[in-house]
Amino acid sequence: MNLFTAIKISAYGLSAERTRLGVAAMNLANADVTKTVDGGPYRPKSVVFSAEPYNKTGQGGGGVSFADRFSQGLDALQVVKVAKIVEDKDPFREVYDPNNPDADQNGMVKLPNVNVMEQMVDIMTASRAYEANVTAINTAKSMALKTLEIGK
Repeated sequence: MNLFTAIKISAYGLSAERTRLGVAAMNLANADVTKTVDGGPYRPKSVVFSAEPYNKTGQGGGGVSFADRFSQGLDALQVVKVAKIVEDKDPFREVYDPNNPDADQNGMVKLPNVNVMEQMVDIMTASRAYEANVTAINTAKSMALKTLEIGK
């Protein structure tokens, strides 16, 4: 495995974690939205990741023969991708607020079922995973530079 493969795999991780961070931020921003374009309260969303073999992504393998790839074990490498973004199907929270314009005839207002603590944990986890991928990229880059110093 060359160092660029490690950088490419970490780049997939960066992209996936950026998506997770964006979805969690969107959930927090819409935590109190009672009316969306669809008419009802906002439904929180979650990111589903999938692992795909590195070679089936159409990346890597350029200039590497099959025998080299086999001997290097590149078939075992996997990248993370966002498989889909799903909506939470839990029922909405109901709060008694007869003064709210979105209240029903009983004074109940339906609010999104956004758990702020879960969203904060998602944000922190995405941030730590993002940092880990950046560290892996920096380490691969440092290794490449150290390798170039050998030839001096």
